[in-house]
Amino acid sequence: MILSDSAILAAMELGDIVVDPFDRLRLGGNSYDVRLAPTLLTYHPLEGNTPGPYPMDAMQEHSCFEHQVLRDGFVLVPGVLYLAATLEYTETHQHVPYLDGKSSIGRLGIFIHTTAGRGDVGFCGHWTMEISVVHPVRVYAGMPIGQLTFHSVEGEVLSRYANKPGAKYTQGRMEKPMPLPSMMWKNFQGKP
Repeated sequence: MILSDSAILAAMELGDIVVDPFDRLRLGGNSYDVRLAPTLLTYHPLEGNTPGPYPMDAMQEHSCFEHQVLRDGFVLVPGVLYLAATLEYTETHQHVPYLDGKSSIGRLGIFIHTTAGRGDVGFCGHWTMEISVVHPVRVYAGMPIGQLTFHSVEGEVLSRYANKPGAKYTQGRMEKPMPLPSMMWKNFQGKP
């Protein structure tokens, strides 16, 4: 079951949901609008030093180029995966959070996630989005980019994300919201 705006506010009063900064005007009937943080990442190629299509290796840690979205915006281009973060820091202690793109974003040809639209109970941090576009689009820091919904969980949660051994994307509060690159490579550490 998806929480309504009044249920989201009640959960915030209890500390079960945290959204920081929170603006009541960004709260919809059953969702909260999150905004684009000013830093984007793109992956470095394994060989050479120019961005672009190249083979990635799930067993290797990849370094990234850091891009700043300045006042005049930043043009996203097709064929490049951009990692972005939400300006908002969130915590969900009793609910499953889902992040989807706003319909206005979709109508511009922007996809904000490839597979990671659902969070886990106990996630605390800024959301990382895997952004791709179907044609060049200029985006701006602080623009609404997605909507968070919160879903009820049936039964007791025994393994909260922040306390789960091997949780790779716990980050806590950050002064400068930063997207996090894939840490799939950590799954291969110590294995033949």
